[in-house]
Amino acid sequence: MGNIMKSSSFALTEAKYVAGDNIKYTVIENVKTASLKVRSRTENVAGVKLPKFEYFTEAESKNELTGLARGGQQVQGCKAAYVKAIEVLVELASLQTSFLTLDEAIKTTNRRVNALESVVKPRLENTISYIKGELDELEREDFFRLKKIQAFKKREIEKQMKASKQFAEEQATENLSLQRGISMNAAHNMLSSTQKDDDIIF
Repeated sequence: MGNIMKSSSFALTEAKYVAGDNIKYTVIENVKTASLKVRSRTENVAGVKLPKFEYFTEAESKNELTGLARGGQQVQGCKAAYVKAIEVLVELASLQTSFLTLDEAIKTTNRRVNALESVVKPRLENTISYIKGELDELEREDFFRLKKIQAFKKREIEKQMKASKQFAEEQATENLSLQRGISMNAAHNMLSSTQKDDDIIF
């Protein structure tokens, strides 16, 4: 860029030296609209829209007769040098704008990454550890409940075994007493009794 601007300035100095100072007024009179224009378009790079500039020629310049008396070659050389300078300036502007946009996008992405690592990730880890702790607590409660149920069943089985053993002993005692001659029919039957109780008056 520096070399091109230096050469274009030197070409302008040469044109002024050869053609004289009145070349400026001739060029200004012939220029109605700009022949070189710049348009912009956007380019998507990894989700980031980067502006791109490009120059284009809209109309032919009317400076063909400029410097016809003297210095025409130097004027055309100066024009070509400045067109090349415009090309490089447009490319430089496009690159600089793209760099600034990418830099801003990178900063935003870094901020998001830092927010994820510093805020969101610790919250999720705390939630996960809390859920794991609750699940472990539930597992311990279930294990304790199962142990209690097992102990209760064991006690119930022992009670049933004791009751059945006692019942078996009573049956054995009753059978033994029957074998010794004590009849169960010898006992007094209250339902078949003929004795009548007195009425109760309130």
